[in-house]
Amino acid sequence: MKYGLLLEIAWKLMLARFKQTLIAAVGVTFSITMFVALLGFMNGLNLMLDSLVLNRTPHIRFYNEIKPNPNQPIDRSETYSSFNNTIRSIKPNNSRRSIYNSAAMIETLQQDERVMGVAPKVSAQVFYNVGNIDITGSINGIDVDAENELFTFSDYVTAGNSTDLKNTNNGIILGKGAADRMLAQIGDVIQATSAQGNTVQLKVVGYYQSGLSELDNVQSYTSLETAQKIVGEPASFITDIQVKLNSLDLAPSMAVEYADLFGIKADDIQTVNAQFETGTEIRNLISYAVGITLLIVSGFGIYNILNMMIYEKMDTIAILKATGFSGRDVNLIFTLIALIIGTVGGTIGLVLGYLAGLGIDRLPFETEALPTIKTFPVDFNPRYYIIGGVFSLLTTYMAGYFPAKKASGVDPVEIIRGK
Repeated sequence: MKYGLLLEIAWKLMLARFKQTLIAAVGVTFSITMFVALLGFMNGLNLMLDSLVLNRTPHIRFYNEIKPNPNQPIDRSETYSSFNNTIRSIKPNNSRRSIYNSAAMIETLQQDERVMGVAPKVSAQVFYNVGNIDITGSINGIDVDAENELFTFSDYVTAGNSTDLKNTNNGIILGKGAADRMLAQIGDVIQATSAQGNTVQLKVVGYYQSGLSELDNVQSYTSLETAQKIVGEPASFITDIQVKLNSLDLAPSMAVEYADLFGIKADDIQTVNAQFETGTEIRNLISYAVGITLLIVSGFGIYNILNMMIYEKMDTIAILKATGFSGRDVNLIFTLIALIIGTVGGTIGLVLGYLAGLGIDRLPFETEALPTIKTFPVDFNPRYYIIGGVFSLLTTYMAGYFPAKKASGVDPVEIIRGK
């Protein structure tokens, strides 16, 4: 039997029940549209939330951990070597905060092909002297060029210019929350006292806003040289080495590898942000679950419509089988009806879903907490369209399979005798 004839019969049956066919196609279209638009929007939000943390977080961070000395005198005593010793209130030892031989470590990391870039940093705890009170804060001395290249630092500078840290002596970019608490304007000179007792005058050259208020209330940025001056240390003083990798998945293994090689503490991004990644996965799971539920619901609609069509077209099915069409041919006719509905409805749904995403992407979204975001974020990843297209065909095929199987088993003699 020629497939062209079966396709023509399927088309005629669809036109004979045009309203029901249209309703089924609209159901598929709506489901696919909402599936694509919902996934694009939800994953766009996820990417935005991830970027607030991950864009400013190194894949691997090397530093000297301040902790109590594990080698206590009683543990070295031969007299008490066989005893279980319990020591309370152990204080951290006076270990250096700076990374020893940091220049050689940075050079070694830069020569590794797996490494995208390296950015040194100096962390300093300070008190901002405002009138008669002191406000606690944290100053990060950074290599401005490396921070801009690896962590898009300039994107979070909402006022002023990040390059002013290099060009201005003792310049500082204040966290927006810290600036508001001190009523500091760009061009003002503020005073800060380090934990070591050094007092410096700093000129405000900009504001920084990450979107995380807890950080913006205390965190500010200067150049490496200014931070080293604040803590009273030489130019070789580095407290952190931040590494960005070509592949995020390499972070855990490389952190262990280089921690053993350098003999210092190393934190990888996946371990530090494990809870954050779990939240992202759950949000993605919810998005897919809602979208697939819409497709399954539309599949039940197609199933019901084809079932009704079979009951109403029993005479037609009997005539087809009486004139030589086999049960397989009848099965294929109704399967083609389902696939045509899925193909047409799914294609239109993908187009409308893309247009809906474009519309959402142009809606203004302005908030002081997220100054770098101007419109609602939407992710136009082709994966969502491929999944939507495959599911539209799969659900409509499954919705048509059982009615088509029932139609193929109709006995024409019983139908004609009943008439």
